[in-house]
Amino acid sequence: MIEDVLRHLEALVAFDTRNPPRAIAAEGGIFAYLRAALPGFAHTLSDHGAGAVSLLSVRGEPTTLFNVHLDTVPATDGWNGNPLALRIDAERAYGLGACDIKGAAAAMLAAAEETDEPFAVLFSSDEEANDARCVPSFLRAAHGFRRVVVAEPTGARAVLAHRGIVSARAAFKGVAGHASEPRALADSAVHRAVLWAARALGWAQTQVDAVFGELRGVPLNLGRIVGGVKGNVIAPSCEVRFGFRPLPSQSVDDLLGMFRGMASPRELDVLEELFRGPPLPAGAGSGAERQVVAAQAFANALGLPVGPAVGFWTEASLFSAAGLDAIVYGPGDIAQAHGPDEWVALAELAEVAQAYRRMISERRL
Repeated sequence: MIEDVLRHLEALVAFDTRNPPRAIAAEGGIFAYLRAALPGFAHTLSDHGAGAVSLLSVRGEPTTLFNVHLDTVPATDGWNGNPLALRIDAERAYGLGACDIKGAAAAMLAAAEETDEPFAVLFSSDEEANDARCVPSFLRAAHGFRRVVVAEPTGARAVLAHRGIVSARAAFKGVAGHASEPRALADSAVHRAVLWAARALGWAQTQVDAVFGELRGVPLNLGRIVGGVKGNVIAPSCEVRFGFRPLPSQSVDDLLGMFRGMASPRELDVLEELFRGPPLPAGAGSGAERQVVAAQAFANALGLPVGPAVGFWTEASLFSAAGLDAIVYGPGDIAQAHGPDEWVALAELAEVAQAYRRMISERRL
């Protein structure tokens, strides 16, 4: 079976699906390959605009959906060869997206070829940018699925929980003037932004004992601070771009409200979220615990080993927020993703392909 997986992986890696620029054509290319590789399936191709395209391929009437994204990050410097040409040695397959997560897509195609039972997979193309369109659009329509297996690099173990991710912008206002004036200390937008940032970082330091499963703390990153005019002018404006990764069971709305409350309306012009990816599970409080129990039962029914919670974000949380039981499962290690000479172990490709085949053929979906 590994030969079939590698045949598909070689073809998938050769398609340039880097995001950005997210310029994946709806016609031809990788989507034409997928349709040809899945004969007997009903295919629904959807163009969501801005280069976001999805393909829903369904055979029979399954109640479990598989999801795998086809887009990759751009190739970084340091590759020892063409990132779009699969290289294989005795233990690994190297190529852009081989780990994250075209290896899983190839395993699904190989498993589908060896079975004829009900099976459904949603191929998406916008996971690697903070502009999710494919999965939210799918979830807004009637679909009939109750469970989802989202492919990401989890080392061939089912992941039931991960952090959320929020990107946000805080704009501070000041009163311009000469920096020699005593009021500069209080009226500078840069001063106000820095004091707010100190409060936010102080809060993050108090969260080291907050836990959910294996996850501890709430990472906060101040990624960019821009403002002011020059050294002798009281800054009239300043902007902070920041992000944080909430634990499952934490309310993103409550956290955003808390960050807004760290500055007065006189100081803070606006604090707005730019992108929100909820945690997995997406429920708050005790609801999150109940969702983990349901996901555990789902993984057990599929015969999958369960791994620890992870710190990276996946679109499984979007399905969870829509009420589906969601688990994350795929070949590869996140440490190999997004870097030069990205690779996935052949043994894990074979293991995951066999697991997909078993799930389908044993009517576990």
